[in-house]
Amino acid sequence: MEEIYRMLDEISSRLKLAGYVPNTTPVLFDIEEEEKEHAISVHSEKLAIAFGLISTGAGSPIRRVKNLRVCRDCHTAAKFISKVYDRKIIVGDRNIFHYFKDGSCSCRDYW
Repeated sequence: MEEIYRMLDEISSRLKLAGYVPNTTPVLFDIEEEEKEHAISVHSEKLAIAFGLISTGAGSPIRRVKNLRVCRDCHTAAKFISKVYDRKIIVGDRNIFHYFKDGSCSCRDYW
């Protein structure tokens, strides 16, 4: 678990350097912006991708299937992660499969 959270911190740092800005609009709690950013930074999607990065070899694809729809922020983060870490990321949500590669998604941001 510690290793996954360390990887999440690394991902967060590298994504911000690449221009990623967290989308906290869906967080409806009355909390500070920094707390909102933390709340979305530990979504299951990001945890799964962090685990995939530490448990698979460089260049191998990361696959994740879930029964909920991917949130907009996780979708954007996955695009950035695919570019920054040079990985293919395949996420199946309840509607479609998203194929992230080189900073873009097969759904062209419409799902």
